[in-house]
Amino acid sequence: MINKIVDYLRLVKFSHTIFAMPMALLAFTYAWVTTSPEQPLWVLLVQVVLCMVFARNVAMGFNRWADRKIDAENPRTAMREIPAGRVSPRGAVVFVVVNAVLFIAVAASINALCGWLSPVALAIVMFYSYCKRFTAMAHIVLGISLGIAPVGATMAVTGAAPLECWLLALVVMSWCAGFDIIYALQDAEFDRERGLHSIPSHFSARTSLHISALLHMASIALLLWYASFQPQSWLLYMGCAMFASIVASEHYIVTPKRQRNIGIAFGTFNALASVSLAVCLIANLLIYA
Repeated sequence: MINKIVDYLRLVKFSHTIFAMPMALLAFTYAWVTTSPEQPLWVLLVQVVLCMVFARNVAMGFNRWADRKIDAENPRTAMREIPAGRVSPRGAVVFVVVNAVLFIAVAASINALCGWLSPVALAIVMFYSYCKRFTAMAHIVLGISLGIAPVGATMAVTGAAPLECWLLALVVMSWCAGFDIIYALQDAEFDRERGLHSIPSHFSARTSLHISALLHMASIALLLWYASFQPQSWLLYMGCAMFASIVASEHYIVTPKRQRNIGIAFGTFNALASVSLAVCLIANLLIYA
C-alpha cells in the first residue's frame, strides 16, 4: 500500500508543487492582510492548499497518461511510472478523475466564483499536455497553468481578482515558461525526430537559452512592479534580490555547451527561488502591512 502511494506521488512529481505553492500562499497572504475577510483563516488556508494539491495531481496525472506512449519511446522518461508498469493507464485515469472531483468540490465550498471557475482551471492545466503536439508555445501554456494559482488563491479570499494577483500570475507565468525551456533542452533531439514542438526543438540551444533569459528578465521586471504594491522594507528587497539572483544563476550553470546541470537548475534553483521569495514577502506582509 505504501509503495503504491509512493508510485502515485512520483507519478505526479509531488515535490514540484513547491514551484507554484509558495506563490499561491504569497497571494493568499496579501489578499488576507489587505482585505481582512470574515472567513476563518485556517479553514480557508486548508481549502486553498487542498485545491492546489488536487489541481496539481490532475495536471501531472493527466500529463503522464497523455504522454505515456511518448514517454515509453524516450530513453530519459522510459522509467516513468506508467511506461514502467508501476501505475496502470486505467489507474492514472481514475486518479485524475478523483482529484478533479475533489478539486471542484473544495473550490465550490470556498465561494461561488471559485466553484464556477474550477472546471476552467482544470481545462487549462489539462490542455497543456497536448500542446507540444502542435505548438512550440507549450512552455507559455505551462506558465499560464502555474500562473493561475495566485489568482485562484486571491479569489478564494476576496471573491475577486485585483491587479496585484494578475501581476504575480504574470511573474509566475514568465518565470516558469523560462525554466521549462531550459528543461526541454534535454529532449530537443528526440522532439525533432518525433515531430513534437518546443522552443529547443525549433531553435538552437543558444537561441533557446536567449529566449529563456528574456522570459526571466520579464519575470523580474514584473516582480518589481508587483513589489511596488507591497510594504517597502528590507525583507521585500531581500526577497526580490534573492529571486532575481537565483533565476539569473540558472543561465550561468546551463549554457549551450554545458547542459549537465539542467536538473539542478530546474529543480533545486527554482525551488529555492520560489521559497525564498515567498518567505521574505509573506514575512514582510505579516510584519509591516
